[in-house]
Amino acid sequence: MTDVILATFRLNARLMEAAQDLAAHGGLTAAWWQVLGGVLDEPRSVAEVGRIMGVSRQGVQRIADLLVERGLAEYQPNPAHRRAKLLACTEAGYWAIRQIAVAQHPFAAKLSKDVALDDLRTTLDTMRTLITRLEEA
Repeated sequence: MTDVILATFRLNARLMEAAQDLAAHGGLTAAWWQVLGGVLDEPRSVAEVGRIMGVSRQGVQRIADLLVERGLAEYQPNPAHRRAKLLACTEAGYWAIRQIAVAQHPFAAKLSKDVALDDLRTTLDTMRTLITRLEEA
């Protein structure tokens, strides 16, 4: 398990480097891309985005404020909670994500070349199991 953890740390570092490069195609940082990714399908509270992305609410709040300031996201009223507004992607935010996707798809195809689909599925299942166990601990 220790070897898996160490390999995961190394993989995370390399993926974050790649994410920085890819995010630049949309004029974003990797962290901005991550937060916008949490609201692409629907508006969510900052706390919800943090839970989905596995990061602190405070970290998401700081980035959300920057995204709103730059017109890439907006705050909307939350019918379920008066004070916790919903963060939503704007058209400018969607445009930035589309620019990243243009570069991200070939990157992902190249990265996964010669890796069996069943191996990727097994890896994903194992990662999800470990995440669940850690979150339950």
